[in-house]
Amino acid sequence: MKVLAYQIADSIDIKGFKNSFEAPVHFADSDETFFITGPDKFIYVFKYGVVSFLNYDESSIQEFIKLITPFCRNFSEFRHSEEFEIETNASAIAFGFNKIEISDPNIDMFRLIMLNVSQSVALDYYYELTNRLLLETNLQTQYLEKKGRLHISGRNLKKYIGRTLSLKSRISENLYIFDSPPETWEDELLNKIDIGLKKTFDLQVRSRHIQESLQIIKENFELFKDIMQHRSSYALEIIVITLILLEVINLIIEKIR
Repeated sequence: MKVLAYQIADSIDIKGFKNSFEAPVHFADSDETFFITGPDKFIYVFKYGVVSFLNYDESSIQEFIKLITPFCRNFSEFRHSEEFEIETNASAIAFGFNKIEISDPNIDMFRLIMLNVSQSVALDYYYELTNRLLLETNLQTQYLEKKGRLHISGRNLKKYIGRTLSLKSRISENLYIFDSPPETWEDELLNKIDIGLKKTFDLQVRSRHIQESLQIIKENFELFKDIMQHRSSYALEIIVITLILLEVINLIIEKIR
């Protein structure tokens, strides 16, 4: 059995799509919906733009992508993807490279596996966005080092700060890397699978790296903002001093006359 997960958009209208897609729903809330589409066939749709499939071929996936596209914001087909194998004839739970071995699987196990695969794809996407911001920050830092001044406008700097804060907020809202689903609290087997999958995908390590990078980006942009404010204050002081000096000169000229 194979899980295929794709990041296809920045976000998906979960409620709108659920109302238009005719398939039994096993689980649904405002952030995600888990559909049963056939015997051992499932589709998991997430608000943060990821769609995950179990036991689907390429043509069926393409058909579904066409259905869900109108409910996507900033659609970009197969921006990031992940493939994961499930072997169901094992004597005990075992984890391998892009593979899990289980016995007597049930729908909650499948959902948990698809959830973790989807979280891994989302992390790849957020890692790419973070790297773009980090690159832009490094360019400004290098320019500051070489020229002794910033090469960015105040408006663009505010946009960068806003993008950084928005990305941090999206990651906090959408990823459950450090929190296990409620179902795992009461089921020892599900909890074991969840812990093993998080280790297999390095979810916590990758998430922590992204958060640390975003914090560095935020601190750099805040420093740039302070430099620009200092520069503006200095320019304002020069203008005030110049005006005062002109006024003094004017008074002297009048007294001489």
